[in-house]
Amino acid sequence: MDTPETNTAGTPAVTIYSTPVCHFCHAAKDFFAENNVAFVDHDVAADAEKRQEMIDLTGQMGVPVIKIEEDIIIGFDESKLRELLKL
Repeated sequence: MDTPETNTAGTPAVTIYSTPVCHFCHAAKDFFAENNVAFVDHDVAADAEKRQEMIDLTGQMGVPVIKIEEDIIIGFDESKLRELLKL
């Protein structure tokens, strides 16, 4: 399963492409946890296929990359996340 259809609150499917040492990746995942947002996490440091998928989506290697349905956010932009997730 790549992405959930919706989380328990009925908000859109969320996927994050991250690395274990990325401070902003941890901040984004903490934000999701605090707001009960279900998400799928892809460790692009360990998964070459998902890393290439992220590069194909964005044209770059920076993390986090957060996909909410068809919207792509590069970096941790809390206000944009709140807007897209209707929080």
